[in-house]
Amino acid sequence: MSYLGNQKSVQELTDYEVWRDRFLRDRLRPAVGIAIFFAFSIIIYLLGEALFAPREFKIIYLYTSAAVELGLLTCFVLQKTAIGQRYPGLLFLGFSWSLTVLVQLGLAVAKVGDLPILTWSLAFLTQATLMPVRWRLHLISQLGVLFCHVGINLVLNLSFARYTAFRLSGFYLYLFWFCLICDLSVYWYECLQQTEFNTKRELASAYQQLEVAEAKYRSIFENAGEGIFQSTPDGRYITANPALARIYGCDSPEEVTAKFTDIEQQLYVDPVRRNEFLRSIEESGTVSDFESQIYRSDGSIVWISEKARAVRHSSGAVLYYEGLIEDITQRKQAQESLRLFIHALSHDLRNPVAGMLMVLKNWQTKTGESIAIPRSVLQRMIQGSEQQLRLINSLLEVHAGEVRGLVLHCDRVDLKAVVEAVATDLEPLMNEAQATFTNLVPENLPAVNADTTQLWRVFSNLIANALKHNLPELSLKISAKVIPIEKNLINQSKLKQDTDKSPIPSSPGAIPNSQSPIPNSQSPIPHSPSMIYCTVEDDGVGILPEQCEHLFDLYVRGDRSRHSVGLGLGLYLCRQIIGAHGGEIGVISSPGSGAIFWFTLPLVLKSR
Repeated sequence: MSYLGNQKSVQELTDYEVWRDRFLRDRLRPAVGIAIFFAFSIIIYLLGEALFAPREFKIIYLYTSAAVELGLLTCFVLQKTAIGQRYPGLLFLGFSWSLTVLVQLGLAVAKVGDLPILTWSLAFLTQATLMPVRWRLHLISQLGVLFCHVGINLVLNLSFARYTAFRLSGFYLYLFWFCLICDLSVYWYECLQQTEFNTKRELASAYQQLEVAEAKYRSIFENAGEGIFQSTPDGRYITANPALARIYGCDSPEEVTAKFTDIEQQLYVDPVRRNEFLRSIEESGTVSDFESQIYRSDGSIVWISEKARAVRHSSGAVLYYEGLIEDITQRKQAQESLRLFIHALSHDLRNPVAGMLMVLKNWQTKTGESIAIPRSVLQRMIQGSEQQLRLINSLLEVHAGEVRGLVLHCDRVDLKAVVEAVATDLEPLMNEAQATFTNLVPENLPAVNADTTQLWRVFSNLIANALKHNLPELSLKISAKVIPIEKNLINQSKLKQDTDKSPIPSSPGAIPNSQSPIPNSQSPIPHSPSMIYCTVEDDGVGILPEQCEHLFDLYVRGDRSRHSVGLGLGLYLCRQIIGAHGGEIGVISSPGSGAIFWFTLPLVLKSR
């Protein structure tokens, strides 16, 4: 790990040096430009002096200025080359020594041993202010100038006789402190620059890591299968993820936060659930598996399960709630399907068992140890047992159909034969109720492609419910006929007159009652221009209009008296079966006028 740490430091140092050299090149460019203009102005001045004061003019000064200009121009040109880009330190020394060493050489040629303190000070100050990096280069530049000065004076044996030792030592002391201050300034500035550079690198690395972490958690947030939310205590959504938008039926999370500003009134079917949610989270700080029904954006109702916690301020005040929301509608439907299946077992198997029980009780009342059983009765018992087995198998299929869709085993079915079989099976019940049954299904009615067992269940449930919920001496009639289904081809009022006031829908979408039929998009039966229209009519106590609206809902066990109008689960199963066949089902009734249950079955087109 130490090696990796050292490697990182070397890498950081290398990056800084690259930045430092780029900084030096950028600052050298204007410094060299200014120096070129400065040297050029000196040359112009010296030319003027040569014109107006020839006696005092020394040509060596003009040549020295020209040499300085040439050195600066050389540095300027080298900046554009690969050498200048690669070695900016050499350009720095060339710039510095062009302003100092070349001037010192000019003075030496002129046999002048003066110290050009002003020139040196301006050069070193310019370097320290315009190029405050690489303090070692500044030191090398200064030492080079000093060594050149001492060396030239020793070689040429230039005299400093006009300077006292005290004054000369003062010049050098001034030069020392000036260079020291410049070097320290550059050093401290460079340290500050390096610290700032490393801080920026660390900050950039931290931002990068933060962006990676944010991207990771943003991906989890946006792609989660569960809804994620934050909401205020007053019932507004602060944040929401796409999954929550899908659960609520919204196009985007922004629509969730914009639309749902009052969770209690806008979201919960039962607004009391919001208060229960707040009370639970206030007591324990969290809630888990909090199930409720909510309204989606389109008005439909779904089940959700919430897991949430309260985020509080240091003072204890609730800032917001955050948590997860899961759509559990399918789970609730599966649970309801299981409940339905259990109730269906008791409901559909009760009728044939009750009929057989009544026959057995009648035999029990007879005297003697042995009882002769007629063959017809035995055959009826066998048929009843077989029917029970078929019902059990059918109910198993219905239970599976609640999850995967109802599976039909279709064949050509004679409706009149099905009605007669149902009447035979339910004869003991009809005899007990003293009911009169009339089968008005015509002999020449076309066969339908349907599931025999499922149609038997439909007729059996409709007849059994009529017997169960009406007074004795009930009159029952079952009829069927072929009607067209094209729109604008049927005059409903005329058809009612022709069919003894039987209700006939004028189109697939026109039903003669308030109870909407349930279409089945998975119907395996193709529609044709005609359909079979069946009715089960009684002259019983009738049904209230508000009860007709919920008649085909899920089974709810009601009053078992003969006057009860709670028709229960059987009608729900009838709706599922007829819908699976591609038909419709409904009811027309009013109190005291009996009830007419109707359903349609589409015919199939004959193959050519």
